[in-house]
Amino acid sequence: MDIAKQFDTLWYQGTSLAVVALVTGSALAVAYGSAAPRIAEAQARKTQAALAEVLPKDSFDNELMSDTIVVKDADGREVRVYRARKAGTVTGVVFGMENKGYSGTIKLVMGVDLDGRLTGVRVTGHTETPGLGDKIELGKNPWVLSFTGKSLGDPAPAMWAVKKDGGVFDQFAGATITPRAVVSAVKRGLELYAGKRDLMVADTAPRS
Repeated sequence: MDIAKQFDTLWYQGTSLAVVALVTGSALAVAYGSAAPRIAEAQARKTQAALAEVLPKDSFDNELMSDTIVVKDADGREVRVYRARKAGTVTGVVFGMENKGYSGTIKLVMGVDLDGRLTGVRVTGHTETPGLGDKIELGKNPWVLSFTGKSLGDPAPAMWAVKKDGGVFDQFAGATITPRAVVSAVKRGLELYAGKRDLMVADTAPRS
């Protein structure tokens, strides 16, 4: 058999591709393994910054990432809660919520003080339409700041909706579904806090 022709067979091509893929995959695995600690550290810093952004300045002096507790929402899903402490005393909590938007899942983080008032809300992930739904990002529009200071009783529960639905929150021209989803997620977050407050703010030892 002509060795040169053997190189042209599908069997050889497939085997060659498999070998190349194996070698490449191994190399990438080694590279990722050595970079993993740095990636994890960078992600931790990013998460810590996002958590701190929805809390009042100087309202905590602990490591938020290592002071957590897990609770379950109304659907039985686990929600990790980060507790803010000042001189050892819990001053508020931060946790994430999500909801289905116009073109995908919208993820957000929200801070709540001991009285159940929002200290801040930030959208951390979405795939909404650029120029329309992406106005939920603080960098694109200050709309998300309208949640600060709000609670389940202010406005009244029935008013936790966009204005088009009879609520108090603005919607975006051509993109009502997106802000509606965010408002709903934040309200559900406040309801979760109201139902799990004692557990969330319990002055127990920090655990990760």
